[in-house]
Amino acid sequence: MTAGRPVLHLVVCAAPPAAQINELIRHVRGEGWAVCLIPTPAAATWLDVRLLEELTGHPIRSRPRQPDEPRLPPADAVAVVPATFNTINKCAVGINDNSALGVVNEAIGLGLPVVVAPYVKPTLAAHPAFARALRDLAAYGFTVLPTNAIGPPDGTTTFAWRPVLDSLPAARPASEISAQEDP
Repeated sequence: MTAGRPVLHLVVCAAPPAAQINELIRHVRGEGWAVCLIPTPAAATWLDVRLLEELTGHPIRSRPRQPDEPRLPPADAVAVVPATFNTINKCAVGINDNSALGVVNEAIGLGLPVVVAPYVKPTLAAHPAFARALRDLAAYGFTVLPTNAIGPPDGTTTFAWRPVLDSLPAARPASEISAQEDP
């Protein structure tokens, strides 16, 4: 399923771009990545899980893995798209109350590249905790895109995935990078 491709763990939150996340998955796969999708519990109710499992080739769970269920392949990078006010604020303070947050919080400990694409209403983006959370995520080493950078340009209903794609590291598995850098 990963066939030597680097693995992107794609965390999806419940915001309008989630309804078109299959488009982002196709673009990311076209750039050489294998994709594992991890939705927040709320986002899982918005998604066609069977279709996305077929597209990614991996199980999609918004709950903790049971002991007899297969693990996802380890991530080479993580992207949170769309990243909601709630998820951004929880991650910034280390709350780990669902599987999606667990993926992002563990990425910090693993030193993985993380891309965050905030998609937030202007009224929530104006909250002081939001700006502080974005600064904290950037301080953790995350690539934080401008708020609503993926928003539909010119009032269309098509989301702009290019900022996310441009922010992902080169599509090379971490094991390949480590082997090339070791003396």
